[in-house]
Amino acid sequence: MGLLGTGMLITFTEVAPEDELDFNEWYNREHIDERVFMPGFKRARRYVAADSATRVKYFATYETDTVRDLCAPAYMKLLGDQSDWSKRVMARFTHFDRLTLTCTVDLAHGISGAAGLARFFPPEECKQDLRAAMRDEILPQLAGRPGMHGASLLENDLAVVAEGLKAQGKDVPADMRQEWVVILDGSSPSIVGAALDAGFGDDRLDGHGVPSSAIDLGRYALVFGNHR
Repeated sequence: MGLLGTGMLITFTEVAPEDELDFNEWYNREHIDERVFMPGFKRARRYVAADSATRVKYFATYETDTVRDLCAPAYMKLLGDQSDWSKRVMARFTHFDRLTLTCTVDLAHGISGAAGLARFFPPEECKQDLRAAMRDEILPQLAGRPGMHGASLLENDLAVVAEGLKAQGKDVPADMRQEWVVILDGSSPSIVGAALDAGFGDDRLDGHGVPSSAIDLGRYALVFGNHR
């Protein structure tokens, strides 16, 4: 079974060391459960970095029916009604990055113990060919490696980003670029790390306008997840 819909919210988060206990308890005991029962949401998972080379310590995925669920009025209204625990924890974020994405290649399969991430900004003129290469060659090869369970390509939806900014009373930057995220699922951080290196190292995507130096790679271990 693949992802539970074509939409996905991904967040990248960090807090100060003295706040991590409260942060993790909140995430595991309230936040995940609260989100998966919002309209359109199906499943959520959260991860912790498995090595010091991974740039952001925590990331989470929230699968939705479609990406439009992430800018729906009902969802935006619920975001404005946070619990006291949520307000306390969120006020202490030292890093927060949020992407609203559409899955364009879904080779996911079940739930794995580790995830590898590749984040990059493909040139507009290269997107069509790169998407086809991901679908037909790169991701099937990586998902088929021993110990690997699946792979997905997700593309940030800038229209949904813009609606979210407007709902918050913020300006929409004129120079927004679309970020792509590849998620590789496997048995362990070392296995997904080897797959990341095989798929995105040694300028593998250089012919598609994405040099390896421009790809942010991360290796993560599963912490907790829940679904409807």
